[in-house]
Amino acid sequence: MPAPDALIALKAALARKGRDTSDYDLNPGTILPEGRVLRPASVLIGLQPGADGLRLILTKRASHLKHHPGQIAFPGGKQDETDAGPVEAALREAREEIGLAAGQAEILGVMQAHETVTSFSVTPVLALIDPLFTATRQEDEVEEVFAVPFAHVANPAHFRVESRLWRGVRRHYYTVPYGPYYIWGATARMLRALADRMVE
Repeated sequence: MPAPDALIALKAALARKGRDTSDYDLNPGTILPEGRVLRPASVLIGLQPGADGLRLILTKRASHLKHHPGQIAFPGGKQDETDAGPVEAALREAREEIGLAAGQAEILGVMQAHETVTSFSVTPVLALIDPLFTATRQEDEVEEVFAVPFAHVANPAHFRVESRLWRGVRRHYYTVPYGPYYIWGATARMLRALADRMVE
């Protein structure tokens, strides 16, 4: 799909009504505690035009990190008190993690929040990234910055449901592998939500 057509389809998808998602979507028997407090966070779903269409920018987290070592993730993190909102938080995190300057991102919109098993409410922020942008990774947190074709993750047929034991309970989750990259968990769930909106 040529980049202009993909961008038109993406904007149309963002104009459609979405819904909140969570790490528990595929585990309907989960009973969540009432009154739980979720910490605000946001991620940047950055799409960069290229010769072969839009490409999604992702990171591989450093293997020494305490939380989610080695996992594939969007640039992002918790919202600081100094952030004006989820968009500013996502841009700040992207600047810190991959060297993205504010002027290199055109905000396209936001999706409904995603609740994680680690008690975050994560707002996905979609942005069109300057074609000339070249990532500079934060070495302490990011092992690799790479891109996958947006067409791959925008197709629901490329997603699989897998499971594993987590804290003694079998938990199901989405995956959308690409080449050597195993994209799963919250990252895959947010991408699946976007893919579903793309084909509605």
